Amino acid sequence: MKAIVLESAENPIVYKEVDKPTLAAGEVLVQLKAAALNRRDYWITVGKYGGIKYPTILGSDGAGIVSEVGEGIDASLIGKEVVINPSHDYGDDPSFQGKEFKILGLPDDGTFAEYVKVKAEYLYPKPAHLSWEQASAIPLAGLTAYRALFTKGHLKVGDKVLIVGAGSGTGAFSVQWAVAAGATVYVTSGSAEKIELAKQLGATGGVNYRDENWDAQLKEMAGAFDVVIDSALGEGFAKIPDLCKPGAHIVTFGGTAGDFPAFNARKFFYKQLHLSGSMMGTVNEFKAMMELVNEHQVVPVVDEVFPLDQAKEAIGKMEKSNQFGKIVLKIS
Repeated sequence: MKAIVLESAENPIVYKEVDKPTLAAGEVLVQLKAAALNRRDYWITVGKYGGIKYPTILGSDGAGIVSEVGEGIDASLIGKEVVINPSHDYGDDPSFQGKEFKILGLPDDGTFAEYVKVKAEYLYPKPAHLSWEQASAIPLAGLTAYRALFTKGHLKVGDKVLIVGAGSGTGAFSVQWAVAAGATVYVTSGSAEKIELAKQLGATGGVNYRDENWDAQLKEMAGAFDVVIDSALGEGFAKIPDLCKPGAHIVTFGGTAGDFPAFNARKFFYKQLHLSGSMMGTVNEFKAMMELVNEHQVVPVVDEVFPLDQAKEAIGKMEKSNQFGKIVLKIS
């Protein structure tokens, strides 16, 4: 089969012929139709990710058709259209990933290939209203956003939510999930165009975080927030406590803009704010997320689609961070 292989530090993105996976008991083989990129894939290719091993087939997100099943798996699965949950072996405690937790695409071979093998428990029916490209865009970013909003952020109907950095895959999903759940959503972005695109997804408004007084603009526009989702951190985080209602939940799962800055911790205990970290999600959260997609007929935002053999160009686009939503590889 054809695949995108992390060949070496010198050749991190190689399109080549490799052996089709061999199944063990409990596993299934999925013939992939589309696979989506995540920021994780970019960091792996530039050597800035833990546990890198060569060679490895990249890719965490994928959707396709079950083509073979291993021992112990019902053969009726063959021919089913599925989406793959890339969050594997989360552990027995849903509050925190266990020691065996791993994400598909490193250390195990991933979805940037014509076929991938996974345990049957990580398959979920493809939503009928979505194309292959749209369905493949959901898993990693969608699950990360879902857990951050609902499990860690305790989002409920009528809450006012701030999504920091709405143009990313997780940012776009955070907007869509929160709107579907009946929340009022505001966003920040470094691009006026991305703010408008977020409004098309249902956000009420937004501000450009490049403006020196973005926090004052946001406070005048929206008042205070019940939930804040921030995957950027950096200097701007210091302004977030002032934008929160007493008892608000602040959830973070990334640090693209840098580390935590110095901030006035007194505001945290005076307002009794909740600061939580989050990572990926459980099988139950993935199931609940897919139910949300089906119930509200959510359509993921796909920024651009590349053929599999142009994965290098796709990852190059991700490096520039000028996309809104997900970048997807089409696999014929």
